[in-house]
Amino acid sequence: MDIRFLESFVAVADCGSIAEAARRLNLTPAALSQRLRTLEQDLGHSLVMRAGRRVRPTASGLAVLDHARALIEGARDLRAIAAQDEPAGQLRLGAIATSLTGLLPGIVARLRARHPRIEYHIRPDSSVNLYHGVIAGDLDAAVIVRPQFPVPKSTGWLTLREEPLVLLVPEEAPGTDPLAIVQNHPFIRYDRNQWGGQIVDRYLRQNTLKVREWLELDALDAIAGLVSRGLGVAIVPDWAPPWPEGLRLRKIALPDAGGRQTGVLWNLSGARIAAMQAFVEACRTPARGP
Repeated sequence: MDIRFLESFVAVADCGSIAEAARRLNLTPAALSQRLRTLEQDLGHSLVMRAGRRVRPTASGLAVLDHARALIEGARDLRAIAAQDEPAGQLRLGAIATSLTGLLPGIVARLRARHPRIEYHIRPDSSVNLYHGVIAGDLDAAVIVRPQFPVPKSTGWLTLREEPLVLLVPEEAPGTDPLAIVQNHPFIRYDRNQWGGQIVDRYLRQNTLKVREWLELDALDAIAGLVSRGLGVAIVPDWAPPWPEGLRLRKIALPDAGGRQTGVLWNLSGARIAAMQAFVEACRTPARGP
C-alpha cells in the first residue's frame, strides 16, 4: 500500500473537498480521485462519499481514518530514523500570526538551504493552543509568545525577539504624553485571551490606567489598521516586521513598560530529533540584513 494514497485520503477527509485536497497536495483532482479509487480497491471498501457539494468519509472511511494518520506518521518517523544523524523527515511546526510572516520564513529558508531533506507542516494558531500542541507531542516545535510560567523540562526554549510594548496612535493625533493619550482616546484592546494581550492588561492595571475601551480583538495587524484610520489608540507588542503597508500611525514608547518575548518551544526528544536540532540551530543563526 502506497503511503501517498493514504495521505490523499486523509487530505480529502480533512478538507471535505477533492479539489481543495488536490491543491494542498499539488495534484490534479483526477489524479487524486484515481489514488482514492486504488486505495478503495486495495481495502475492498468505499472510503468517501459525496454529500451535496462536500465529500465526507463513509463508515468504513471513518473506521480507518485514525489508523491511516498513525501509519502516515510512522512512515515519516521511519524516514527520520533511517537518516540516523542526518536531518530528514517532516517537522510539525506551529507559529503565531506575527511570527508566521516575520520570523518563520527566514528560519525555514536558512534550514532548507542546509538540509533539503527536511519536510514541513506548519500550523498557525494562538500561543496557548500551540503550546499545548508541543506539550502533547502533536507538534515538534512552535514559535510563540513565552508563557508566564516555567516550561516543562521535556522542552527547550529559545528567545528570538524581545518585543516591548508601544502605544499606537493615528499619525495626526495631537500630544506626546502616552499616558494622557491612552486615557483620552477610544482604546482598542489586544484580546486578553492571548498571552500578549494579558501582558498589555497587566501594564494597564499596574499603572492604574482607566481606558475608554470600545473594541477587543486578537489580530495585531487589524488593530494597527484601525488605529491608522483614526478609530482609536492601542497598546501592542512591537512585533517583527513586516507590518501592513500604508499605515498612517505613530509608535510611542511607554514608560516602565515591559513586553513579550517571542521564541521557539520544542520537544527535546523524538524520532525527528536530528531535524529538530537543525531547526533550533537555524533559529540561533542571526538573519541577514537586506
